[in-house]
Amino acid sequence: MVQQHTSSDQLNATFSALADPTRRAILARLASGETSVSELAEPFEMSMPAISKHLKVLQRAGLIERGREAQWRPCRLAAGPLKDASDWLEHYRKFWEEAFDRLEDYLRELQQRESQPKEKKNNRKK
Repeated sequence: MVQQHTSSDQLNATFSALADPTRRAILARLASGETSVSELAEPFEMSMPAISKHLKVLQRAGLIERGREAQWRPCRLAAGPLKDASDWLEHYRKFWEEAFDRLEDYLRELQQRESQPKEKKNNRKK
């Protein structure tokens, strides 16, 4: 039970962090490699303290790691929680695929039913 609770807490933190478009953009940038906080901030029209707040949310969620090398503060992607979120979503992808397959079967059956009376009507007219 403790493992499930911890896993649930991690998923909550991951999805909460991913809910913000700025944080998703930061993660997308870090997918290309390690970079400094100032480089991460460049494309955004916000203050450095605002960027730092986003980075703290990502770090608490375990999605990034921050280092310190003299004056340089590198950030890097920590993709483990993303894998966990992907695994969790996979279950629902399968659910939706099965639901769409059932819908496709049902629609095919309806089309067959509709085409049968037309064929019978056409045969009677001849």
